[in-house]
Amino acid sequence: MPYVNIKVTREGGPGGNGPSPEEKARLIKGVTDVLVDVLGKSPATTFVVIDEVEMESWGIGGLPVPDFRKQSH
Repeated sequence: MPYVNIKVTREGGPGGNGPSPEEKARLIKGVTDVLVDVLGKSPATTFVVIDEVEMESWGIGGLPVPDFRKQSH
């Protein structure tokens, strides 16, 4: 009974845009298919959860994502 948790940033801060419902459906299907193909798991007992995190709550290299992106440009 696999459980996969995907975390992505919600672009644009509070109320910003994350993945569309269609993109989320593709992620869920794709991850499920990989677990079926590689490990022989049943899709009926494979759980995929997508969490959207505000960019200010996600850090890379000791910086919040917006600051990291500014620094890397």
